Amino acid sequence: MDDKIMKQFLKKIVASILATEAAIVIKKYKPKIIAVTGNVGKTSAKDAIFASLSRELFIRKSEKSFNSEIGVPLTILGCQNAWNDPFLWAKNILRGLELIFFREEYPKFLILEVGADHPGDIRSISKWLSPDVVVVTRIPEVPVHIEFFTSRGELIDEKANLITALKKGGTLILNADDADVLRLRERNKSAKVVTFGIENPADFHASGVTLSYGLDGNMKVLSGVEFILDKNGENKVKLSGVVGIQHVYPVIISVAVANEFGIDAGRALQPFASYTPPAGRMNILRGIHKSVIIDDTYNSSPIALHEAMLVLKNAHSGGRKIAVLGDMLELGMKSNQAHQEAGAFASKVADILVTVGMRAKKMGDGALDAGMKANKIFSFENSSEAGKFLEGFILKKDLLLVKGSQGARMEKAIEKILEDAKSAPEVLVRQEEEWKKR
Repeated sequence: MDDKIMKQFLKKIVASILATEAAIVIKKYKPKIIAVTGNVGKTSAKDAIFASLSRELFIRKSEKSFNSEIGVPLTILGCQNAWNDPFLWAKNILRGLELIFFREEYPKFLILEVGADHPGDIRSISKWLSPDVVVVTRIPEVPVHIEFFTSRGELIDEKANLITALKKGGTLILNADDADVLRLRERNKSAKVVTFGIENPADFHASGVTLSYGLDGNMKVLSGVEFILDKNGENKVKLSGVVGIQHVYPVIISVAVANEFGIDAGRALQPFASYTPPAGRMNILRGIHKSVIIDDTYNSSPIALHEAMLVLKNAHSGGRKIAVLGDMLELGMKSNQAHQEAGAFASKVADILVTVGMRAKKMGDGALDAGMKANKIFSFENSSEAGKFLEGFILKKDLLLVKGSQGARMEKAIEKILEDAKSAPEVLVRQEEEWKKR
């Protein structure tokens, strides 16, 4: 048995032990469980829900993107990812046993992010997890992680396992702007259904979404996003340091969840006056030469990239617009078409296109076919090379959108062009030592 097979075997054993312990801990302590699934926006929704509820409730959330067969139990047990350290995994297992055999103070609420990379991922979790609230964010036409599913319908069915696991009398919170998500109400006829949306009527609805600008010395600079939450009157919301409709949905989701636990919209929105969303999700950063960077390096998918480029289209900084785009992974047979279409759209919104990775080269082809001049398109094998190029290419007041899938490691490009290089560990994704080694 080679090392890779042995590691996979041991991983399955550890995952099974942790899941068993997590199921026992839930049965013992009986916390209220809020489960967040969907194909895009899960982590941002989970973090926003925590922001709304944590001031008033004893609550724990999934750390980072703990949404797998191991990540969900780790959250329930309050443990960290042990990566490749067998001693830390043993410590995590022992921690589970402590919770089982001894009485401890345990959170009254859990916010769990539940994802699916492969068929059966959510089905296996749903065998022992019964949420009180299930939130479904969005399932776009070309979903991320579809590579290992035979169809988009199979992926939707996988997500629906969490809905059928909902406790009797539980609440299902669905995106009214996504017809397929809204149809998931049919999977559990006994659930209370609450909707959220921007484009369509919903129980929790946002309107008037606009970019906001502020002054930095004598310069007018992109500063955030504003909108109105229509619930029991108009609630004006301004999020600073981030842009895009992507940040509106998590906020209205959080208010919908808070409402289920007796927290009104005014109280639920209070934390967002000073809220800092997770790194790598349409965050506004200062770059060299007074440039502005829209950092969306956490992950990528066709719909998320399209929405990010809409922000690039509508924003301005007084300089060129540069789209720095990396590979979109796990798209299976849809990959070539998705990258070409993204490149074609980029040609309409950006002055310069910089691609990173083998798949992203198709973006360059798409942009070229759509009429972008060849001398405006630059391609690189990896993000470090792209960053070095940008160091000598960026001009004063340029506006850059930097985005790619996790495997593209687009944060490495931003590291080269940050105005304050020392701030990288605080403002960029994947700055942990384990990630740095990769």
